[in-house]
Amino acid sequence: MLALLHTSPVHVPVFDALRDAAHPGLELRHHVDAGLLERARREGPEAVTDAVRGVVRRAVGEGARAVLCTCSTIGAVAEGAAAEAGVPVLRVDRPMAAAAVAAGPRVVVLAALESTLAPTAALVEEEARRAGRAVRLRTRLVEGAWERFEAGDTEGFLRLVAQTAEAVTGADVIVLAQASMAPARESARTRVPVLASPAPGLAAGAEAARLGHLGHPDPGVHAGE
Repeated sequence: MLALLHTSPVHVPVFDALRDAAHPGLELRHHVDAGLLERARREGPEAVTDAVRGVVRRAVGEGARAVLCTCSTIGAVAEGAAAEAGVPVLRVDRPMAAAAVAAGPRVVVLAALESTLAPTAALVEEEARRAGRAVRLRTRLVEGAWERFEAGDTEGFLRLVAQTAEAVTGADVIVLAQASMAPARESARTRVPVLASPAPGLAAGAEAARLGHLGHPDPGVHAGE
């Protein structure tokens, strides 16, 4: 069983649908706590360390063979819980970051939430060091998008994300930092590859749950899904 830690309930049907399409038979257990993101935005991601560890312990106690955190803001905190968890704890955006580094040196990170920019940029740079590649990283906040997301205007939220992606120039790849932004990848009219995290992240989580440890998939596989 793969446990998923979400900070918004909107992710539950998204990952269920991805599971049904690509990983039939995989049991998912969803843990949703919007308060984790709210506190991380106010006080910094480290402020939710104990709470995240508590969710991971509970998931393992329920039988999870791996835990996947779908929130980019607290992804590093979740990974840090792996040592005491006894099972793999993954962040959903790491496979996407590895794929971005493989795509080329000019990486543009888009986020609808400002607190996500720094963690995602740090992750891309970490994957670049791991791969021995140099990257020229730029970040951009999609102005006004998060307000629309919180208001339930999903269509308007995704339209702003797509428009911002379309305006990007001088890039080898565009990274959509948050899982909620993923549908904009399909609507953005741009020749620059746009990467989203849910599909490759779930694939990595499914493999970890199957193996009981972290695998090492090719970062290019599923990167465009």
